[in-house]
Amino acid sequence: PLRWRTRVWWRLSRSNTGTRSRSLEVANLPLSTNWDLSREELLARDHFRRQDESDDPLFYRQPRLLVHIDEGAIAAVSHLLGRLIPPDSEVLDLFSSYRSHWPKEHPKKRMVGLGLNAVEMEHNPDLDEYLVYDANHETTLPFFDESFDAVVITVSMQYITHPVETFREVNRILRPGGRFLVLYSNRMFHTKAVYIWLVCNDQQRGCLIATYLDEAGNFTEAEGFYVPPQGDPSGESSDPMFAVLASKAR
Repeated sequence: PLRWRTRVWWRLSRSNTGTRSRSLEVANLPLSTNWDLSREELLARDHFRRQDESDDPLFYRQPRLLVHIDEGAIAAVSHLLGRLIPPDSEVLDLFSSYRSHWPKEHPKKRMVGLGLNAVEMEHNPDLDEYLVYDANHETTLPFFDESFDAVVITVSMQYITHPVETFREVNRILRPGGRFLVLYSNRMFHTKAVYIWLVCNDQQRGCLIATYLDEAGNFTEAEGFYVPPQGDPSGESSDPMFAVLASKAR
């Protein structure tokens, strides 16, 4: 069995949530997972099948003008974007939709959305431009080499059917040193999520993303981040948020 180890940083800042400021941090926490499969077996095509194999453009044809994570998780996404993506970046929101949750106080040069529904992206206030494109069907991304300073995937990682090929394309369109940030939670359309994602727990999913990065090549060592569920005055807890960050090797 293979054993992967990646550094994980657990951080929380609630200053953006409107609640009392509080921070928790545990740095340099190693995350390791023992797989019962070889890497070749782990990346086998059968592991990327889905319960619903209908065309993605058909599934996403009807606009969903709503968010897929709760307010606490949205605040966590905004916080992580602000901390991990440099200001004044040109950013690709890959597998984009109705909201990108970009922090208002964090300047960006340009954000491009690449997704399946034009209406959703048209209503996304963070996008400066967008393109309808089925990246699962055509893994070659429609951009020139070194077009972006950062690429972000937000709560869509579970739907990617050719992750290694997609990550190689991300590397191609990033400028040297550019950031690649994958944000995920435990919310999803289960019928469209790939099998390997469904059978992994949250920490294993982070290791799985790190494996894709390593297999794609030309990325720096991955770092992981975790924002735990946050209680609110009603006693409800928010969705957990996880992130994996790597940079294109210079």
